[in-house]
Amino acid sequence: MPSYLNMSASEREQELRRLETMYGKLKQTPRSLNMTRGKPCAEQLDLSAGLLSAHDHEQDWIASDGTDCRNYGGLDGLPEAKQLFSELLGFRADQIMVLGNSSLNIMYDLMIRAMLFPLPGATEAWAACTTRKFICPVPGYDRHFAITEQLGFEMLPVGMNEDGPDMDQVEALVAADPDIKGIWLVPVYSNPQGYTCSDATSRRLAGMRTAAPDFRIFWDNAYFTHHLDFDHPATVPDILELCARAGVPDRVFAVASTSKVTWAGAGIACLAASPANLDYIRRELTIQTIGHDKMNQLRQVRFLRDAEHVDQLMRRHADILRPKFELADRILEEELHDLDICRWTRPSGGYFISLEVFPGTARQVVSLAKGCGVALTPAGSTWPNGVDPHDSSIRLAPSFPPLDELEQAMQVLTVCIRLAALRHLTDRVS
Repeated sequence: MPSYLNMSASEREQELRRLETMYGKLKQTPRSLNMTRGKPCAEQLDLSAGLLSAHDHEQDWIASDGTDCRNYGGLDGLPEAKQLFSELLGFRADQIMVLGNSSLNIMYDLMIRAMLFPLPGATEAWAACTTRKFICPVPGYDRHFAITEQLGFEMLPVGMNEDGPDMDQVEALVAADPDIKGIWLVPVYSNPQGYTCSDATSRRLAGMRTAAPDFRIFWDNAYFTHHLDFDHPATVPDILELCARAGVPDRVFAVASTSKVTWAGAGIACLAASPANLDYIRRELTIQTIGHDKMNQLRQVRFLRDAEHVDQLMRRHADILRPKFELADRILEEELHDLDICRWTRPSGGYFISLEVFPGTARQVVSLAKGCGVALTPAGSTWPNGVDPHDSSIRLAPSFPPLDELEQAMQVLTVCIRLAALRHLTDRVS
């Protein structure tokens, strides 16, 4: 089929009538398909069933340093848990704290602490800055944006390229404005495009001049081992080392968790940072808690063991996820190729596909899909405050539905994308 942009008015009208008929038939079929969040499916969760019997024996509660994991204490986390994250992330074990079960919780707590207590290198807390700002790569992660929105930050959208955020724009912004306090980043398989920060981008982030002495990079390693192509896994350099070499050792808060490695909500999460940052966190953390769930840390380490065993587990995750990403891409290609109304990413890892539908139609696409029983992430979620100025970005999450349901959802979605684009083009011409 020719490009919708090159069709004559009569050809568009004919195609529009055909799609309206198709959509009407789709609405008549009851369905309830959900593609709103990047959740592991049941088959992936089954891969970690061994967690329930991971302890060596009924009295297995002693850590490698002799800690009785049933009791209080251990603010930094178990040595073996720190060592596991060290192997997985490439940071030194003494740079790591293993905390609760959620890296999102860690980031939220970090933001609240910085709001209340001056960070290393600062003389005042962020709350004292009435015009505080944060850089938000777009499309990006809605939960990152929700934190800064709740805390009253002005969010500054910066475009994402295949090698990371637009560094020309980032460098210009942070050098000129001391009210810019940080940047959100998913450095490996970004949410939602699946892009990875290059070595050059990582070095520029470490070496750039910032007007704010307490500027922080929130380096969210959500998908650090979530490869779909294990022959060509994405990697990033040691950002802590790069910042230390650049003379700004305190610039980064790096977080990660096993939430999508084992069980969501029942994993363990870590923070990696400079000595000054870790001391700052310990000082406030001692007021908040006497220690996290060490029995769960021990259980995770007993099950995951080391980086080699994690790699084997994640290959099995990829074997489940890869066919879903391939199916989604195949249907998009078959139904939308050469129509000039939609672009999408083909990630080699992570949990999402980023769709860019015809400008001005994303909200309509989501609404049309809902009318056929297909729930998508709300349009605009990938932009600060939920407002996409182009109304074109949709985050697609193919991980959770079974393949047969995913195929149904994708067929509905492509009809909705085409219908919304033709409606928009027809209205614009008339």
